[in-house]
Amino acid sequence: MTQAPTPTAETVRRLVRSLLHDGDGPEVTPVAEGGEHSTWWVGTRHVLRLAPDRDASARQRRELRLRALVRSRVGMAVPTSVAHGEWAAGLGYTLDTRLPGTTGEELGVSALGEADLAGLLTGLREVPVRQAEALGVPRVAARSLEALRTAASRAAGRLAEDDEFDPARLAQLTAPAARQLGAQPGAAVLVHHDLGGEHLVVSADGRVRGVLGWNDAVIGDPAEDIAALAVAVGAPAAVRAATLAGYGARPCLRGLWLARCDTLVGLAAGVEGRDRTPLPILRARLRRAWEAIMLERVTELPDEETP
Repeated sequence: MTQAPTPTAETVRRLVRSLLHDGDGPEVTPVAEGGEHSTWWVGTRHVLRLAPDRDASARQRRELRLRALVRSRVGMAVPTSVAHGEWAAGLGYTLDTRLPGTTGEELGVSALGEADLAGLLTGLREVPVRQAEALGVPRVAARSLEALRTAASRAAGRLAEDDEFDPARLAQLTAPAARQLGAQPGAAVLVHHDLGGEHLVVSADGRVRGVLGWNDAVIGDPAEDIAALAVAVGAPAAVRAATLAGYGARPCLRGLWLARCDTLVGLAAGVEGRDRTPLPILRARLRRAWEAIMLERVTELPDEETP
């Protein structure tokens, strides 16, 4: 297999000059949190993402089509590609507009920001599934909360050894409750699937002004986006946003416990050196996911709930 080229600052500068036709071109600076793409700030107005392989290139092309589909529905800004193509043989790039604001990792979300998130969840649910699938968005089966609970229980035991977590807190999620909070048949919607704080663009007043990172979108369990928001902005804010979006107790509680189990597993992996994410970040994610919510007082869920 041919080794994919490694993009350099000079590679990026040459590409940017050819795209913007602006003399020497604006300053280019690598973005540390670039994920699977080599991501660069281009001046103050653009961001360039270089796909590292053919699979990522295919998903990048799908992302461009998906962003066009959701832009009018989600009630907030979605990046626009001002140029796209190949930066090396078979490897794609997109030069996107840079959305003003900072990430949700740095700023909290206000009550109006929660309403923004509700609009996002509502818009995703209203995207016709057939249209998303026609763009190549894959359908993904819902995760087993029972299996995740088992993994989280092991992680909680490991974290207790270092006084990182009290395993008794996980006892709230009993085996019967995990089964009751299984994903409901026919509830699949378009799911962003990566609503971490780094993908939420937040203004100084706590409003959510934009959403990045659409390349991992799937057709699947809406509780996954609720879970991601619980980790990013805190469980109470996430559940309030989901409730405003019309989700009932079952998907909200399912999302809450997905988040809580995921953050336990993630922190345990960090403590053991299997996750390179800094421990303070993993601890902050766990703390946000485990914030108490009023909905936890619900002891019985109806057999049928609006998804």
